[in-house]
Amino acid sequence: MDFNFNGRRPFQRNSFVSVQGTIVELVPMRMGNRRADGCMIFATVEDGDGNTVNFIISPSTFVVDYTTLSVGMLCTFWYRTDAAVPLIYPPQYNAVVVAQEMSGRMVDVSYYNTSLVNEEQTLQLNLDGRVDLRTTNNQYFQGNPVNHNLVVIYETSTRSMPAQTTPRKVVVLCDMGQNM
Repeated sequence: MDFNFNGRRPFQRNSFVSVQGTIVELVPMRMGNRRADGCMIFATVEDGDGNTVNFIISPSTFVVDYTTLSVGMLCTFWYRTDAAVPLIYPPQYNAVVVAQEMSGRMVDVSYYNTSLVNEEQTLQLNLDGRVDLRTTNNQYFQGNPVNHNLVVIYETSTRSMPAQTTPRKVVVLCDMGQNM
């Protein structure tokens, strides 16, 4: 748990970690001895070094652009660093966000502070009135996106530190344990 002191996060750690790889298998997930009900998918991903990682894609997983995932697709999967995981090999994580890799499109998943700078302090958002601000169920977000976990979809950024961008779309992960 991170502690807030005057709106700052002094014991900062990245809330999300990503794995990029090719989906090599998608199968309905079983829960113990119960049959798969079709609501959860077990994805096996192979990264560029040949390592295998398994992800559980649940109904709460946000898939960028609502893309239908398929075997052979190059994707990035984000998972929470503070979530419980079984100590097995290959590792298995609950996917929070999945994005198909597309040329010219970048996706960042992170906690954004009051200055709209991400946790890694590598990206700052410039939100003008034209930025598409949504929730994970594709509704317009009616609040202020500061101090939330965000999925930021953008095409270009400056070369400054932190880089600045006016994103094409921002999706607020409302239920992802944001610090208020």
